[in-house]
Amino acid sequence: MEFKPILKEDKPLFDRYYGGGYYENAHFNFTNLFMWRNPFDIMKCEDNGVLYLTAKWDGEMMALQPVCAPEKIDDAVCNLANYFEEIGEPLYFSGIERHFAESLKDNPKFSFKIESDRDNFDYVYLAENLIKLAGRKFHSKKNHLNAFRKTYPEAEYLPITNEIITLCKLELNNWYKARKDSPDETDDPFIAYERAAIIEILNDFSYFSLKGGAIRLNGRIIAFTFGEKLNRDTAVIHVEKADPNIRGAYPAINQAFIEHEFSDMTYINREEDMGLEGLRKAKESYQPVKMVEKFSALLQ
Repeated sequence: MEFKPILKEDKPLFDRYYGGGYYENAHFNFTNLFMWRNPFDIMKCEDNGVLYLTAKWDGEMMALQPVCAPEKIDDAVCNLANYFEEIGEPLYFSGIERHFAESLKDNPKFSFKIESDRDNFDYVYLAENLIKLAGRKFHSKKNHLNAFRKTYPEAEYLPITNEIITLCKLELNNWYKARKDSPDETDDPFIAYERAAIIEILNDFSYFSLKGGAIRLNGRIIAFTFGEKLNRDTAVIHVEKADPNIRGAYPAINQAFIEHEFSDMTYINREEDMGLEGLRKAKESYQPVKMVEKFSALLQ
């Protein structure tokens, strides 16, 4: 097996493999893997109808869930076990879906220690709920949204175009500069990686076939977001940024984007909270209807 870096030109390959099944994991699409390919050293190998993926973090080598037809899974696991043995690394799977974890339990050749990875569960919401924000459970969100609309009646929602992209990048740079200069900011290497990844996508936005939206206020972009269809009934939101000093900016871009771009979807996947308390609280406040469980597995 020969693993190579992910290239932008690999998008049709990944789209073909992921489009051949029903995957709920927010990371199981080309855009997400491409955005994070550098910090996680994500590599690919296509062989005999299987798309293999490996990653590395903090010196630890890991395999991602192979993408293939169900009847090829056991052979794919065997091939990965042989490959990891050849390179002298333990076979460790990260971020796998439940059905794949179940297949590892039933694998006739190998025994795996499987653990739930709660910090990486994806939050999934009903699109209708995010659009309407109806009922008592969304009362706080609706109040923030109404306050935004009342305070800034001139604010306008716009789909992302080339003209808007330039303004989005300007706002993004201002946001990161303000965060970097904040006395409360910690030295988080992911911040620089995230900024570079977002800029890279915005610089070639049409190629990735994404949908994007922004809110413009007095000539300035105060919030923007982008995402794409993940499977037949779910859209995934890759990025959402807003001015934290403008009350209601986040609820406003969240609601408007789903209403304008993904009202035909049943579910919206807003990815994981990474174990961050503040992010977990924010994601739970939007009342998820389900969580996409993820697991890790170590070959014994």
